[in-house]
Amino acid sequence: MNKYKQVIYWSEEEHKFIVEVPELPGCMADGMTEEEALKNTEQIVSEWVETARILGRKVPQPERKVVYM
Repeated sequence: MNKYKQVIYWSEEEHKFIVEVPELPGCMADGMTEEEALKNTEQIVSEWVETARILGRKVPQPERKVVYM
């Protein structure tokens, strides 16, 4: 599983779940179920990172979150 933040939501227009990866511009996937959308995101993140490296672009590190209790 990748360590990038993922935002998942239902799209009425597409009638699918959409997952966006904010740290990787333009990186998003969809699926008929939440599970399918998240699974598809794993593949898309891998492809995004691979393509960025091939093109010599910077690959952002996953955000680190600090939790205060």
